Amino acid sequence: MPAMKSQDIVILLKLICLQEREDLAPEPARPGESAYAVRSLQALLNISKSEINGSILRSLASGLAIRDRQTGRPQPNRRSLLNFIVHGLKFVFPAKPGAMTRGMPTAFAAPTLRQRLISGGDYICVWPSAEGNDMGQSVEPLFKSVPYAAQQDERLYEYLALVDAIRLGNPREAGLAAQCLEERLLPR
Repeated sequence: MPAMKSQDIVILLKLICLQEREDLAPEPARPGESAYAVRSLQALLNISKSEINGSILRSLASGLAIRDRQTGRPQPNRRSLLNFIVHGLKFVFPAKPGAMTRGMPTAFAAPTLRQRLISGGDYICVWPSAEGNDMGQSVEPLFKSVPYAAQQDERLYEYLALVDAIRLGNPREAGLAAQCLEERLLPR
């Protein structure tokens, strides 16, 4: 089995966002491709079709995704994905704040966590981005196109910021981010 890549997490979280959107308002029958099609995912995430296809195969092989029996589409295994993000992601894809740069707020500076935690430092964490309006310490995103994809989908932005909070935070902050992520991924 090929090793997981960081973009696998981004793609799985995007598939969850598509599922949630579909649950709220099922995709209307329209000519063209489904949002789940590799070509659509390529446009939504700015990740190549071959990378998306390889990612889906790796996710299926690892058990982080399963094929839907009715549609045949890959569906994230939410509980397994949550367990991997909470307990293993920071060891497999670690993150460390870097140099000051302009970018898009992530982790505890992102809107989803900003009001829930008081920062102990003066600097926020940002994904480097020319379109960003905030100055902060750079954090390498899980994949280079994360700022672009997060700008296109607010829910994906929330998920990716929570993932970064887990990757960057000490146990207290990472625990809060994990709790927020669990509430979103495993609604009761």
